[in-house]
Amino acid sequence: MPDVSASTRTSSGAAETHRSANPEPVAATMPDVIGGNAGRAYEQMGSELDMTFKDASGQGRPVDDPSAWKICNSQPGPNQQITDFPVIFEVVEVSESCEGATPK
Repeated sequence: MPDVSASTRTSSGAAETHRSANPEPVAATMPDVIGGNAGRAYEQMGSELDMTFKDASGQGRPVDDPSAWKICNSQPGPNQQITDFPVIFEVVEVSESCEGATPK
């Protein structure tokens, strides 16, 4: 990572001033993926983003293959800023309805 190497060669104050007045990464906006396929959402969001898929049925099933699940809810919600990680998708199997999902 060149940024880390550059920081060690210069004073951290100079590196921070040069980069940005706000050292926090720019937050992204959560797309509206409710009702969509969890596998597609994973691809759309990018594998470098920290995401968690949770069984929304209350049964605690593992979500090994996101493409077999659909999204009932997300944290943060649609069109909200992603400021905390992991992003959480509450999902049910594709054949199931979100109606029976336990609200968080």
